[in-house]
Amino acid sequence: MARSDARRGDGQLRIIGGEWRGRRLRFTPAEGLRPTADRTRETLFNWLSPTIRNSRCLDLFAGSGALGLEALSRGAAHCDFVEPAQRTLESIATHLETLQAADRASCHNSTAEAFLTRTTSRFDVVFIDPPFGQHLAGAACRQLATCGALAADAMIYVETAATEPAPEIPDTWELYREKRAGEVVYRLFATAPP
Repeated sequence: MARSDARRGDGQLRIIGGEWRGRRLRFTPAEGLRPTADRTRETLFNWLSPTIRNSRCLDLFAGSGALGLEALSRGAAHCDFVEPAQRTLESIATHLETLQAADRASCHNSTAEAFLTRTTSRFDVVFIDPPFGQHLAGAACRQLATCGALAADAMIYVETAATEPAPEIPDTWELYREKRAGEVVYRLFATAPP
């Protein structure tokens, strides 16, 4: 979702790699809404480069849609965007139309919890970047691990504020990579040894 950094409140995101590299997209600014930083996304997608192409992705706390749009730009087959704020979700849908990628995505006006309760899809890559300071990452990880939505060899990205305690992660997930960038800690987990 990428929410919290007031310095990124310009209502704009840039796709940094793949088919739409360099494209700038505007979104409606909202309190605490910001795209995951360019440098963080670059590192993350370097980590994911062996698996992102043709994958089915889930941007669970979509916000600006930066993570899911980046995944599609880099060759993901499909991405589901989950966002409870209707206006924010409409921005993502507009971006998908602009990029001629609406047929490769689905937008869900829902909370993460409600979406995971009802989905029957299985995902190869899941992005968990909830609003900071609300301790939502751990609950989302626990629910994701038990709801049957993960492919056998899924990768799960979790981004939290550096001031928050590390979220509780299911025992069946292995830490693949971890990094801190300023006020953010981001981790990539695998459900099977990478």
